[in-house]
Amino acid sequence: MADMEVAARRPQRWDTPFGEPLRDREVDRLLATEPFRDIDPTRFPTTLPLREILRNDARLQRYTAGDIVVREGDYGHSAFLILSGRVRVVLSGLSAEALGREEPRQLGWLASLLSVVRQPRLPEVREGYASGVERPSPSPSAPRPLCDLRGRGMNEDRPRVFLQDVPRVLDETDTAVLETGEIFGELAALTRSPRSATVFAEGDAVLLEIRWQGLRDLMRRTDALRLHIERLYRENSLRVHLRETPLLADLPPDQIAAVADATVFESHGEFDWHQAYQAAVRRRPGDAIVDEPLIAEEGVPADGLILIRSGFARQSRRHGHGHRTAAYLGRGQVFGLAEAIQTAASGRSTAWINSLRALGYVDVLRIPQQALEELVFPNLSPDTLARVFREQGGSLQTSGEGSDAASVDQGLLEFLVDKRLINGQQAMVIDLDRCTRCDDCVRACAATHDNNPRFTRQGPRHGPLMVVQACMHCVDPVCMIGCPTGAIGRDEATGVVHINDRTCIGCSVCAQSCPYDNIQMVEIRDRRGAALIDAATQQPLAKATKCDLCIGLPGGPACQRACPHDALVRLDLGNLGDLSQWVSR
Repeated sequence: MADMEVAARRPQRWDTPFGEPLRDREVDRLLATEPFRDIDPTRFPTTLPLREILRNDARLQRYTAGDIVVREGDYGHSAFLILSGRVRVVLSGLSAEALGREEPRQLGWLASLLSVVRQPRLPEVREGYASGVERPSPSPSAPRPLCDLRGRGMNEDRPRVFLQDVPRVLDETDTAVLETGEIFGELAALTRSPRSATVFAEGDAVLLEIRWQGLRDLMRRTDALRLHIERLYRENSLRVHLRETPLLADLPPDQIAAVADATVFESHGEFDWHQAYQAAVRRRPGDAIVDEPLIAEEGVPADGLILIRSGFARQSRRHGHGHRTAAYLGRGQVFGLAEAIQTAASGRSTAWINSLRALGYVDVLRIPQQALEELVFPNLSPDTLARVFREQGGSLQTSGEGSDAASVDQGLLEFLVDKRLINGQQAMVIDLDRCTRCDDCVRACAATHDNNPRFTRQGPRHGPLMVVQACMHCVDPVCMIGCPTGAIGRDEATGVVHINDRTCIGCSVCAQSCPYDNIQMVEIRDRRGAALIDAATQQPLAKATKCDLCIGLPGGPACQRACPHDALVRLDLGNLGDLSQWVSR
């Protein structure tokens, strides 16, 4: 049969608006207020008009006293403009309970043993529900929680988290007030970094929430908004970030300030890279690099130093008709130090020895060569410069020589980078040459988690190594972006990404966002075995489940402890030295 072709409409930018599209009168009202009334609409192309950005990339949100707008530690993808009312920024002192998070509960050895011996008859049993009935309210005599869920807001079809005892929070914490016209949340939205503070409504307030795509386009064409956000970053965060870089750690404060003034911000790749992830990893090995945005190109004159602020980047070099991965770079690492030093020493421009490409979404800081020569190199001792030089690679190398990447088989390195598995800080890796398929790991996980294992023993493979479909507790946890109640969060002490069952509403946003399919939605039951049904929709209630790294158990993950053949390990796949040591054991 002859090949057939079907014409299809290419997806458009606003096929899926951020919320219910704003009405004309709402857009008109926004265009008459700061900062939009000072924006020249003629600076926007006809394909991306200002009115449509506001209509489709923003939504109006109404809050009442105690509603949490953003929570410290959560990953966000939007910024907020206060249209009316006031909000409070909690600078310090708010407990995990008040934020709607669960404190990890450590079990003793006896409790751990009893949890295995007293196995529940049914999987996924949940307390506090009655079949076919909405969650009951606490009794008047019950202790009043600081945080709970409440109903819907404007253009919002899901519950939100709120503080029940605002006066107590104000008494016990350090807060600051933001008034009408102020913007907050923009830095976390644009840099995919955790929210640095919790913000809640002090009383009735209306906020304009702008998703990062619209914020990006507004900044590109409105100098005032871009300069405002850059000024906030320079004042509040940039100097700290520069100080964390070993090359700049010992610079005097005035030199750090001058370097900050010269630094250029850049972003590369797609913020929501998880949406295109599956198509990228299905490419033939070595082909994924074609679609990775170029940050610096081999052979082009180097123009300074590149610092990775967030995300991952691939360092590669031409090899035959393709490219060979030399290493990957993550937050805090630098690219181009050898070239910068050689340029300063010789007085002649040096070309990039390697190329640098974005893996997913990367934020970088570019320090110009002139700033390095005038402000940085003269203030460093030869010993300090030599030490940093060794730590960052050691020479004008071409293949990762001298780094952890050199200790890993080239094919394994390409596999980890192509599939972006370097994102995993606690990945489950199985050596299939040692694994006997005894299922002890699965049984141990099920015994620890109420008869339902939290992983699936399958996943991408390289030779005898398989990276299992179990939560990897990623460096860049895109699953956390978009959770409406913040039920999925990272424990600050352990780095474990876990789900608060009390505030999970079963919307499946996290499961859909996980690029690695490591979060599952499961239907829940009561103690009698009856499936729990939503009273409003008559549909089964579901909860998000995933590996929690057995955070409450002494001895670490049950799956790893149960393996009798040393075939299973939990590893940081970004630590290539540890991976190499385990592979060659």
